[in-house]
Amino acid sequence: MRLSWDDYFLKMAETACLRSTCLRAQFGAVLVRNHTLISTGYNGAASGVRSCLERGECVRDRLHIPSGENYEICHSVHAEANAIIRASFDLMDDATLYIFGLQQEKPRNGMPCFMCWRMIFNAGIGKVIFLDDEGQKKTVNVKVVDRGRILSYSAPET
Repeated sequence: MRLSWDDYFLKMAETACLRSTCLRAQFGAVLVRNHTLISTGYNGAASGVRSCLERGECVRDRLHIPSGENYEICHSVHAEANAIIRASFDLMDDATLYIFGLQQEKPRNGMPCFMCWRMIFNAGIGKVIFLDDEGQKKTVNVKVVDRGRILSYSAPET
């Protein structure tokens, strides 16, 4: 059976998450426009910074910081941020961002955090597709455009 385009790119995001250096959860992201791959990313330590994998511990786990809080304490850059950083700005306009997450080998909700939503908005990305905790595909149409002018953004509540 042939994969749909969405499933095809979600599988690519799943493969990207296997490069993650985060001990808590692994995420992969794939940025696509017109069925063409623009860039990929995974969560991991910033360039030149020792990763949690290298350190042998997650600082946030050691400090008992709950998921979704105090991101500034983490050494990692999020998968979607890495995909955006590596992409050409002119190619991201109305592109689709696919996100896949794993935690302890189970699907992890791939909905972007508030900080990543801001980057998605500024990049002009048109759609975000991810899996929720049950592995169900979710699609968010990020921007509404009228005559080339962005009228509003709609992102789910976090």
